[in-house]
Amino acid sequence: MEDNMMENNVQELIGQILESIEAGVIVLSGEDRRVLYENEIIKEFDKVREAIINSCEDELIYEFCDEEFELWYEVRDIKVPWVNGEQSDVYTVVDITNSKLQKKRAQYQENSDFLTGLYNRNRCEKDLQNEIDKAVESGQKGAILFMDLDDFKHINEGLGHQYGDVLLQAIAEGLRNIRNADGRCYRIGGDEFVILVPCEKYGDIEDIISDIKALFNEPWDLMGAQHFCSVSTGVAVYPDNSIDMHDIIKMAGLAMYDARQSGKNQVSYYKGSSNHNFKKNYDIENNMRHAIATEIDEFVVFYQPVVDTFTKECTSCEALVRWNSKALGFMGPGEFIPLAEYLGLITEIGDFVLEEACKQCRKWNDEVAPNLCVHINLSVLQLLQKNAVENVRSIMERTGVNPKNIVLEITESFAINDMERVLNIVAGLKELGAGIALDDFGTGYSSLNYIKQLPLNIIKVDKTFIDDIVEDEYAQAFIKLIVELSKTIGTKIVVEGVEWQQQYDVLKSLGVNYIQGFLFGKPVNPGEFERMHLRKGD
Repeated sequence: MEDNMMENNVQELIGQILESIEAGVIVLSGEDRRVLYENEIIKEFDKVREAIINSCEDELIYEFCDEEFELWYEVRDIKVPWVNGEQSDVYTVVDITNSKLQKKRAQYQENSDFLTGLYNRNRCEKDLQNEIDKAVESGQKGAILFMDLDDFKHINEGLGHQYGDVLLQAIAEGLRNIRNADGRCYRIGGDEFVILVPCEKYGDIEDIISDIKALFNEPWDLMGAQHFCSVSTGVAVYPDNSIDMHDIIKMAGLAMYDARQSGKNQVSYYKGSSNHNFKKNYDIENNMRHAIATEIDEFVVFYQPVVDTFTKECTSCEALVRWNSKALGFMGPGEFIPLAEYLGLITEIGDFVLEEACKQCRKWNDEVAPNLCVHINLSVLQLLQKNAVENVRSIMERTGVNPKNIVLEITESFAINDMERVLNIVAGLKELGAGIALDDFGTGYSSLNYIKQLPLNIIKVDKTFIDDIVEDEYAQAFIKLIVELSKTIGTKIVVEGVEWQQQYDVLKSLGVNYIQGFLFGKPVNPGEFERMHLRKGD
């Protein structure tokens, strides 16, 4: 009798203790899995309680997940004699849902890009190394596609970061739907994306590339307005190019740079280090940053004549930048302008050219050629700055140039942006008194609709239509069409890249107003230009 009372007292005491702890507790008989004791908390964990009761004596349950409600429990089991002397299993159950969710969030943050939801660089490197190891072991090959947006800075810096964010999210969604990409898409930098092509999908790489091109050939809908943004893609193949993950990413990046140099929306495969002058590009970047940050006067402005087709008189000229680098020597625009655009440094260089050209125009107008006009290119990044018109106004007023002797050239890539915004900017420039020219016509996405809406004075036809114009009937028909169109809308035509007399003869017969090209003069420094074209009789 006393023993039973003692046992009951001990069990009651243990029960009080076990009810006070923050864990579910259930005690099962070691022989027949009877419930010897359970506290109130374990009764709330009904699914894990049921799993424990139905488990075998030697079955260990370390963790249990209630998938219906996304709840996780940690389960521990010790074998001890119960108060009645019977061998028992004492299970303690703790709700670890919060810690699990925190760990899951930490893993997501470690592996995912917060803006787009794609995997990030960290996850890309892990997955790539795993796939390289598999490729080496199996004797197969895979690849990565390194993509960098061509015009992202134009949108991000010109329209605002909210537009840039919307674009990145739209691109991420588009990449997710690429066939055979199988969720192996990564955002590894600001506007840099990677698609990992594992061995089993390597045979589909051309289809993947084709889908990427198709994706970027269409305009993106950004907050109600359509914008084009193409992509340059570099491809590196593992293990052929390397078995080192970092090298493969670098090689794909170098191939991407080659693609960008070849034009927008291009794809290039890595061809080996001998085909890439990475060190030169690195040196150009460092020296360009230094030149802009210190004295921007390393950049110089040359001038190329624009002549009247019928009188052959020089009526205007185009200002063209060159870089006389103290460290790297003299460079033409093709060697550094694409990199300056990529690095976002073109605005500083463009403002310098604008001011220098305005100074030079005023000097020539005052001294030798009162009616000479100077054409000045404005980069897309310059034009998309919030204070673009005020910046041009300030430079014109500071230099004292007559605005009617300045022609501001805009490119097609600017015209394809939000038309309402473009019209406001161009109208503001027009109000300053300057002429407006559409440069590189025929090379991009432009349509007759753009020409109709923009208040243009001049259309400049790109040299690609001139190279074979003597024999090419299509090129002749195109020029004739533009000449007739210009008469209708009241603009003049300038044809660039004229190098041969036969080209000149055809263009003259088609009624082109002005000619620009090596036939009438290469770009030269201001003194040489003045001697050759403005003081010929002196």
